[in-house]
Amino acid sequence: MFPRIILIIFLLVLKKEALKYMLLQDKVAIVTGATRGIGKAISKEFAKQGASLIINGTNEILLDNLKEELSSIIKSPQVLIGDISDPQTAEKIVATAMEQYHRIDILVNNAGIITREPTEKMRLSDWHRVLEVNLSGTLYLCRKTMPIMKKQKSGKIVNISSRAAKYANPNASPSYGASKAGVIYLTRHLALELGPYGIHVNAVCPGPIETDMTKEWTSSYRKKILENIPLRRLGKPEEVAQTVLFLASDLSDFITGETLNINGGRSMD
Repeated sequence: MFPRIILIIFLLVLKKEALKYMLLQDKVAIVTGATRGIGKAISKEFAKQGASLIINGTNEILLDNLKEELSSIIKSPQVLIGDISDPQTAEKIVATAMEQYHRIDILVNNAGIITREPTEKMRLSDWHRVLEVNLSGTLYLCRKTMPIMKKQKSGKIVNISSRAAKYANPNASPSYGASKAGVIYLTRHLALELGPYGIHVNAVCPGPIETDMTKEWTSSYRKKILENIPLRRLGKPEEVAQTVLFLASDLSDFITGETLNINGGRSMD
């Protein structure tokens, strides 16, 4: 039987070795739209990989519930309620990160909304609202984070776009696809602008993923979608989270300005 001191040393060494395989150990990450679906899965995956987290959403109850879940994995995740279409929310999120951790290594712009009215029936207020959240909100967070990452000479920004950015979607208002297409261009522009500072900017385009949005589908529409996916199933939020993890980690250090499809083969480009 091992003497107690040897056992303690063995466990400490084992823990140290385990930490080597945590892809985001000692990294500070911001995740917006963190309370549901893809955002929640990203937050949990990042926590498992050792990141310190600042999570944002608009539902205080759901944020508190997520904080409780994450607290069983990491120490003191920071929670900040706020609508990212308001530039003040970006300021508060970034200020919280700097006050608590004095750096920002990763920004995931996930928060988004969708409406489903056809063009003629879509209210102009809804058009503006979707663009303000999905596109302007992404810009606001990037603008506030950029100076910090430039000073650090490092950083990873991952923007969540959508398959609707590339292909017309009859089940969504035009505002959704237009906003997500804007996210792809913004990603490329920032990648070009920030590359010399060692900052990587990439995006992902999830296809049909099991989230609150897909729960609104009719059974006939779901069947039609599945028939057009080579893998014959919808994706899981965790599968998107793992791709985002790749782009946020050192594994993607020679990738920037890219948009990765996550859609089971429904779209290949």
